[in-house]
Amino acid sequence: MSSTTGAERHSRLVGRTALVTGASRGIGLEISRLLVEEGARVAILARDERTLGDVATTLGAQATPVVCDVSRPELVNGVVSHVSVLFGGAPDILVNNAGAFELATLDTVDPSSFDDVIDTNLTAPLRLVRAYLPGMRARGSGHVITIGSVADRTVFPENAAYAASKHGLRALHEVLRLETRGSGVRATLVSPGPVDTALWDTVDPEARQGFTPRSLMLAPRAVAEGVIYALTQPGDVNVDELRLSRS
Repeated sequence: MSSTTGAERHSRLVGRTALVTGASRGIGLEISRLLVEEGARVAILARDERTLGDVATTLGAQATPVVCDVSRPELVNGVVSHVSVLFGGAPDILVNNAGAFELATLDTVDPSSFDDVIDTNLTAPLRLVRAYLPGMRARGSGHVITIGSVADRTVFPENAAYAASKHGLRALHEVLRLETRGSGVRATLVSPGPVDTALWDTVDPEARQGFTPRSLMLAPRAVAEGVIYALTQPGDVNVDELRLSRS
């Protein structure tokens, strides 16, 4: 029986192109890092130009920084064109990861903040899928990775905006999976439990009843490994959904 060498394991995506949103930190950064390690060319997208530039320097020549606030449609449209030119068409891999998180009770939530969460977590992924799906279909290949959450199937107090966006994102993924079945385009929803990222810096989960302490959360690397697992399955295998939790 032959074995897979370390070099082979880290060259499974050579020649592939990828766009990762929310790539400057946390889950998006780790996904981008592993994609580069696997040999892919990656357009890393985030709002903070300085941080994104530092990340691109760390990741090396295979990573190209693209500054964008995905909640602003006019900027997303520009990114779509830029990335299409960069890669000569739709990316092989689209990772919709960028996310906004707000905690507020229903009677105190700011409607404009609610809109911002929906725009970032749900509408922006729709715009990117809508933009790149025709090219993927025409090519007969592509893979859309949607980063969900335990909140895409479970609700919590003060979580109306985030839960609404993630439940909607799950529905978007399921429609996408139905509409792409048999086309050569694959779609995977990766739904982790709580992940230890900067998202929690202003929340302090240790001080909130019912919240998971950060020491017991998943590491961003674990989610990234799940993404790579889905991407490196044989072409006739689709990982419809991957749920991750702390063991």
